[in-house]
Amino acid sequence: MVITDNLLSSLLETRAHSEEICASLQTEDYVVQPIVDVSPPKWHLGHTTWFFEEFILSKYKAGYARFHDNFAYVFNSYYESIGKRVIRTNRGNLSRPTVSEVYEYRDYVTNNLHSLLEEVDNKEIRSLVEIGIHHEKQHQELLLTDIKYILGNNPLLPKYNDTFNENPNIQSSSGYHTMSEDIYEIGYRGDDFCYDNELGVHKVFLEEYSIAKSLVTNKEYLEFIDDNGYGNSLLWHAEAWDWIKNNHIKTPLYWHEIDSKYHQYTLRGLKTLDLNAPVTHISYYEAFAFSQWKGERIPTEFEWEAAQQFFDWGSRWEWTESAYLPYPNYSKAPGALGEYNGKFMVNQKVLRGGSVATPKNHTRPTYRNFFHPQLRWQFNGLRLIKNK
Repeated sequence: MVITDNLLSSLLETRAHSEEICASLQTEDYVVQPIVDVSPPKWHLGHTTWFFEEFILSKYKAGYARFHDNFAYVFNSYYESIGKRVIRTNRGNLSRPTVSEVYEYRDYVTNNLHSLLEEVDNKEIRSLVEIGIHHEKQHQELLLTDIKYILGNNPLLPKYNDTFNENPNIQSSSGYHTMSEDIYEIGYRGDDFCYDNELGVHKVFLEEYSIAKSLVTNKEYLEFIDDNGYGNSLLWHAEAWDWIKNNHIKTPLYWHEIDSKYHQYTLRGLKTLDLNAPVTHISYYEAFAFSQWKGERIPTEFEWEAAQQFFDWGSRWEWTESAYLPYPNYSKAPGALGEYNGKFMVNQKVLRGGSVATPKNHTRPTYRNFFHPQLRWQFNGLRLIKNK
């Protein structure tokens, strides 16, 4: 075999895992798109397949014939330089291609990738396959969060399955860890895979700060709610105040008050709220308001990265106070792949750490996720810094 066994096995494991995530779905679940931010599971399966076909097979496999002429139009996401695409809001209108056709497409592309990797020794192909693997892992996380939104907005609140544990009670530490005033190095310094937005190792000066060793819990957040946190305008940014009023936001997403007791919709169905679990599905707006109520603040992404070895992370994407911006000397990739990260570096907040929906071998201390401040369908949470 020309290409390393590790790369091929990682590719095949990743392709199989996307389908394992969807194994609990009914056919009708594959097409639903309740809001623009949520894509149908069928579209995720097709888009991740198109990525390999578009950027690898069509360019590097001799005599490759595309599975279907229209699939590039259907499954392109935001790559303007590639060509026309179905607009994001219309992904839920795609009753065709059928679910079975999408799975045939996946098999076709996976088999062609397998044969290509056994035939060709090419550094550029290896690099693109690795990007494609991590691109699909990103979509596996989105698959789970989108499936939860689809099922969690079904009036019947159906469960996804009985095995996915989204509320692990893993907070073993309490209190704060104090970081000394110093100059810290930020950014990815290894030789393994990372995204271009992690590159540009640079130094930042940080004042002394004390960061919480554990995430904010449902119990703590419930105290904020009971103290009229959603009714106190002094805690909120102006646009956040408009957002909660216009959208009648009074609790985190998926909370339901039933007979004066809070429940939470989970992928295992509707459950009594676990007070000891980390709060999740809150927007940056809510995270900021809570920090104001608590008399503390949200860490910057640099404070988070400098301190991450002193606390457990990975059960919730953690909001930071940092805007999503390029690091010094950031350079995006040439061509269409340059659209992967750079075009989104405006009007978004950075999240750090990963979550219960993040696939294995996909996150690291320098990983930078990013979302608009009102979004909360991801498994996001909050860690605080104590004010001096």
